[in-house]
Amino acid sequence: MVEGSGEPEVSDSLRTFGAMLQALREHAGLSREEFGRQIGFSKHTVESVELGRRMPDSMFVDRSEPVLGNTGAVQRAAEHLERRPGLASWFRQWAHKEKSAITLYTYECRMIPGLLQTEAYARTLFLEQLPPMDDAQVEAQWVERAKRQELLRGRPNTAFSFILEEGLFLRRTGGLEITRGQIDHVLEVAKLRNIEVQVMPQVRESHAGLAGPMQLLETPNNTWFAYCEGQRAGLLISEPKEVSVLQQRYARMRSQALTSEESMSLLERIRGAL
Repeated sequence: MVEGSGEPEVSDSLRTFGAMLQALREHAGLSREEFGRQIGFSKHTVESVELGRRMPDSMFVDRSEPVLGNTGAVQRAAEHLERRPGLASWFRQWAHKEKSAITLYTYECRMIPGLLQTEAYARTLFLEQLPPMDDAQVEAQWVERAKRQELLRGRPNTAFSFILEEGLFLRRTGGLEITRGQIDHVLEVAKLRNIEVQVMPQVRESHAGLAGPMQLLETPNNTWFAYCEGQRAGLLISEPKEVSVLQQRYARMRSQALTSEESMSLLERIRGAL
């Protein structure tokens, strides 16, 4: 199965709010369509809120209250709704699976992967986002990224593999100082025995990853998933045949990239030339 979604991953608070709303609606003897008509929202919106897939806005909450008995229950429940700021909605399912993965592979050709980014490098990316983010959004983004990075040292039994294009370091994102710090960080992280970092040379006649970046992970029950991300959406892939194709490509890239030792030597030379 290939899943792409712009809606938030279901959270406990959204699910609980939705169940309560559905119970109140059914107690009032209203169908989703009838309820939606009375509060000025579509049947689809009501369904999404009840299933915990959509965060209700203030207008939805305010209009629901009188229709569902004016008890204040809807208003009070809405105060406890939570969303995880700092993570794109389409990435949340993958981030959740990352936490328990026993194997995690990442190939990246656009930017240093989030798990390996320094704070300075990450903030550079956040500040270049369009539409622009305010200070609170930038801070939320970094807080979430820093939490994810705890996986590298917090899960020593998880095997991490990163294949990074040489061009990511030659681009000098953020300037010379940030690039030096980023290279130093990658060199340091690569010393951890559960982490392997390989660099794909800039000049390479054969390359199995030209279709774009990818991530693969293995769960504790030995099920594999893949994830591919574009500009404004992500695909979580669970279909074994599709995952197998990406596993084959990643395996080929590991043989095409420099060895870990060669990669560290190259990064040191790039660092020295800056």
